[in-house]
Order: sequence, then C-alpha cells, then structure tokens
Amino acid sequence: MSHLKTLVLGIGNTLLTDEGAGVHALNLFQSNHSHLPDMTFLDGGTLSFTLASWIEDCNNLIVFDAAELQQTPGSVQTYVGADMDHFLGNSKRSPHEVGLLDLLDIARLTEHLPENRALIGIQPQTMDWGMQPTEAVQAALPLAVASALDLVEKWQKLNIDQDLSVA
Repeated sequence: MSHLKTLVLGIGNTLLTDEGAGVHALNLFQSNHSHLPDMTFLDGGTLSFTLASWIEDCNNLIVFDAAELQQTPGSVQTYVGADMDHFLGNSKRSPHEVGLLDLLDIARLTEHLPENRALIGIQPQTMDWGMQPTEAVQAALPLAVASALDLVEKWQKLNIDQDLSVA
C-alpha cells in the first residue's frame, strides 16, 4: 500500500485580523483532527522559501489562506489541482515575502509538485491590526475545516482504490 503524506499549511499574518484566517483555520483543523494518520500541520506564517522543502516532501497539500474571492466576507472557496494553479496565477501577487505560486513553481521545477493539492480560500472582511478574525471569518472557519476534511477523505479513498487496482 502506498504511503501518502498530507501537509496542511496555514498561511497569513495573525496580527492583521482576517489576514490570519489561514492560520486560524489550520489551528482549528489540527485541534479537531490531529488523530488523522500521516498528517503534518504547519503554520507557514507569511511564507518563505524554507517552505519549499515541506511542499516537495508531501503527496497531498492543503493550504488555508485569506483570499480575494470577490464574495461576501466569510465566504469559503476550494480550488483543487489545476483550478488552484489557475486561481493563484490570476490573482494579485501576494503581499508575503514569497507567494504560494512561487513555492508551487519551485516544486514543479524540481518535479515534486504534490499530485493532490488544494487551496481553501476565505474571503476577508478587513485586514487591520487585531489578533482575532472578524465575526464573518470566525464563522467561516468550521466550513473551511470541513472542506479540508472532505479532501483528505477523498484522497485517502482514491489512494486505496488505486492500490487495489494495482494488486
């Protein structure tokens, strides 16, 4: 049976209210689902090139982040695979030191791009000084976590089905 590792990455600045939505979602996911096998939970903060090796070393990648979705505050949208790549390629550049697209490009160039990858974006309301997200974003965190859990279960089932077809 294949051994797949899943990296759950939360990115954002928790000092700027809703900009920290990704880290808050990561923390909620980890607190509720740390029992899941082969999972690595990583607070990516505002990103850096040091995250490239983490991304290259996983088979499955789930990223939580605040994202401009052109929707009401607290909306959650999941982009999987090529849809994730397209969204990142067409969105405004990240205010972070290194953008998520840059990290995925590094993985692509080294031929270590995770086969299963998804971005779970949460529409921010405000990105002003503050350690807690707004009510709209706080209310969206369980939905973002549920989306991540659905992906993990789907990818695990897909892996089991692939292993059975090879046997």
